[in-house]
Amino acid sequence: MRKPNHPAISVMLLTGLIGFLSGCSHSVSDEAIARDIQGKISSDTKDSQVSVAAKDGKVTLSGSVKSPAAQQKIDQIAHEETGASGVDDQTTIQAEQPKPQPIVIPAGTVLVVTTSQALSSKTSQAGQTFLGTLAQPVSGGGRTALPKGATVSGTVIAAKTKGKIKGEGELALALTSVSTKGHTYPIQTNVLSSTIKGKGKRTAATTGGGAAGGALIGGLAGGGKGAGIGALVGATAGFVGGAFTGNKQIEIPAESPLSFTLTAPLTLPPPAK
Repeated sequence: MRKPNHPAISVMLLTGLIGFLSGCSHSVSDEAIARDIQGKISSDTKDSQVSVAAKDGKVTLSGSVKSPAAQQKIDQIAHEETGASGVDDQTTIQAEQPKPQPIVIPAGTVLVVTTSQALSSKTSQAGQTFLGTLAQPVSGGGRTALPKGATVSGTVIAAKTKGKIKGEGELALALTSVSTKGHTYPIQTNVLSSTIKGKGKRTAATTGGGAAGGALIGGLAGGGKGAGIGALVGATAGFVGGAFTGNKQIEIPAESPLSFTLTAPLTLPPPAK
């Protein structure tokens, strides 16, 4: 009986084992290459979103980078990797997004305000703070910059009681700030003012905003028992906002609408995305 050819079988088994081990070794090498390149990219170009794959030593890069310089750096890292036989760079450069711009409400913008409290030439005092809310939204940059209901703060610039026989009554107001989304912004507006002189003569004036700024305008009503204090701004409609009472003091009841005009632009932060 012929004996088996053990050396031939051994050679075949050894050859197969070497091929198998070679394949396993090459697979691990691809994984190691990809892992090493990925780590270097993450360390050197932190803002890039790049994925790395390797097959038979060929490296494929995909994803997006912030700039051409970042793309060049990533490509260089891949080419310098030990064991890499080639690089297929499929990364793209992200389009630069424009920075959001602040919202600017220009000077001359009218703020229609509803007062939260009564104001009077008799009871109010110069320097007193008063509050109100925007009766209408205010736009800036083609969008709503200040919503209806935003809180405004103002100051009584002057308040003087009219004497029964002589003496001039006066009430002058201006806004100082507006609050929205948890932030308060200083503002500058014209001064709305109204005066009463002897025997019921009334004058109205506006300062800091020009002729188109608006004024408190007094006019006696029927029977002499009351009068309206209106505001007229440019070509916009006027509105009633107060009254002269029995002794003809200047009084503005709570919830009265008044028009103020910005005399300086108001800059707000860019809208949140």
